[in-house]
Amino acid sequence: MGKKSGAVARVLLDQYGRTYASEAGIKLRDSPGSLYQLLVLSHLLSARIKADIAVAAARALFDAGMRDARRMAEASWQQRVDALGEGGYRRYDERTATQLGDAAEVLRREYRGDLRRLRQAGDPRKLLRDFPGIGPSGVDIFLREVQGIWPEFAPYIDSKALQGAERVGLPKTPKALARLVKEDDLPRLAAGLVRVALDKRAAEEVRAAA
Repeated sequence: MGKKSGAVARVLLDQYGRTYASEAGIKLRDSPGSLYQLLVLSHLLSARIKADIAVAAARALFDAGMRDARRMAEASWQQRVDALGEGGYRRYDERTATQLGDAAEVLRREYRGDLRRLRQAGDPRKLLRDFPGIGPSGVDIFLREVQGIWPEFAPYIDSKALQGAERVGLPKTPKALARLVKEDDLPRLAAGLVRVALDKRAAEEVRAAA
């Protein structure tokens, strides 16, 4: 089982181990702008909408200049709606545009636009829920992606990622999964597990290739 699991993990990283942050063009590092962009992406991904649409919408917001909390808050509601629509995020665009503006104001007011202050203030698993539009799923997405630079949360393998592990025959606990890859690869492993959880054909491809 050990060799087989290692082979599956390698295939998973090779074929599906791209984080959602990198797909959205976010160069993730421990800086205010980068962390804010991940928060926006986590918000968009947590809706009942295809991941590729959420990623495209995040890119559209960032391309329109809304790359930090100040610019998001200062953008008009219509500018946010237009950017979301450009990314194909139409089903929830009006409500999401409002939530993004409100969340940016919360971040500016409570943490001066810097999520590193939230990390220092208490448990991000609880504090992130204070942002409009960020529920349990959004928290999972954010911490799953940020664990490479906030290592106190590693290994962060949430329930969706564990579903993916089961699909490809990998161990079903975060610690056992973490032993299969280098620490730096944990965000990629978690993303790959989510991708195969969401796509049965991808899971079959991984199992076949390993």
